[in-house]
Amino acid sequence: MLDIYVNIKSLMGVRKTPVKFLKGAELDTIEAIDDAYLIVEDGIIKDYGKMAGFANIYGERCGANTAVHDLSGRFVFPAFVDSHTHIVYPGSREQEYEDKIRGLSYAEIAKRGGGILNTAAKMHLTDEDTLFDMSMQHLQQCIDGGTAAIEIKSGYGLSTEDELKMLRVIRRMKECSPVTIKANFLAAHAFPTPYRDDHDGYVRLIIDEMLPIVAGEGLADFIDVFCDEGFFTVSQTARILEAGIKHGLKPKIHANELGLTGGVQVGVEYGALSVDHLEHVGDAECECLKSSKTIATALPGASFFLGMPYTPLRQMIDSGLAVALASDCNPGSSPSASMKFVLSLASINMRLTPVEALNAATVNAAAAMDLAGTYGHISPGLKANFIITRPMPSFSYFSYSYTENLIEQVVINR
Repeated sequence: MLDIYVNIKSLMGVRKTPVKFLKGAELDTIEAIDDAYLIVEDGIIKDYGKMAGFANIYGERCGANTAVHDLSGRFVFPAFVDSHTHIVYPGSREQEYEDKIRGLSYAEIAKRGGGILNTAAKMHLTDEDTLFDMSMQHLQQCIDGGTAAIEIKSGYGLSTEDELKMLRVIRRMKECSPVTIKANFLAAHAFPTPYRDDHDGYVRLIIDEMLPIVAGEGLADFIDVFCDEGFFTVSQTARILEAGIKHGLKPKIHANELGLTGGVQVGVEYGALSVDHLEHVGDAECECLKSSKTIATALPGASFFLGMPYTPLRQMIDSGLAVALASDCNPGSSPSASMKFVLSLASINMRLTPVEALNAATVNAAAAMDLAGTYGHISPGLKANFIITRPMPSFSYFSYSYTENLIEQVVINR
């Protein structure tokens, strides 16, 4: 099947040769072709160029088994890669939303049994089939918002039985979803109530009991730890990451959401694909990241929803770092799958240009998901994963008009 897209107002993110990631000033560069055509054959990008040369090359191919799509006034750019989500969850947590309105902090809500432990309690009472159905609904929201590849974390189980239930649901989602999914084993998300006073005992449970099963069944691609104030220490994090690596899982980190805790440094030490959150970052963290291949991933939806500081991405980009953006979609701190809104927040509150935000949510997010060079580009030979907008005056309008539905179609080829 040949799909020919013609009269594209601007075809953005084209590269003859994909790059692994962009850093510093590179993030504000993008190759675009105005008044363009795009050729997709059996789901693979074959060619693109300016409409002025289209008739001579493809004019006679518009016949049988060919669909021609007129995209006059529309932009086309790579589909989003959402490298940090928690979309396998039951229920919702709007009561905590009200608690926050009344002045309670995230830490205070957690101490009262809210937060992660709230969802963990619901997780225990939810059977696998129900959880799968709920999670597929959450995933569809991500797809409708332009996401073609997504990382999904466990971490609401906090027991061997329930963590495995979550990961098995993610495996089922991988098997039937049109998008690429990576599974992240995040049992080190919080300390469950039975281990409230025995943190090292829970670390041993993760390492000695959970990990061998997770690895043995091939249930996860990544291992993750919430290394932060009141959660897992640097030494506990190191033990878990080291054990995960021995089982063939690639490390990632939740770091520095609540303070300067050393999470960035331990993540880089163990070769983490990404360190995520980073609402608190200093010169030491930037210098550490600069000498690494670890992607610094910001989650502005959580900062917006919780009223917390935003990751200083402007400073980090100006320091020459590779940064990414993700939704952190979850029921407690970022109940939104909209990557379009993430781009808006990045520009409005973090001072990223629209092009920087797009590259952070595509090219660099792919690197944070171990998909470098395969997603986030429109390149010959790559699978066609892209967004077609509604007619709009400029690319900047996409994130400027932050509540307007500007996605007309999402083309996905896994």
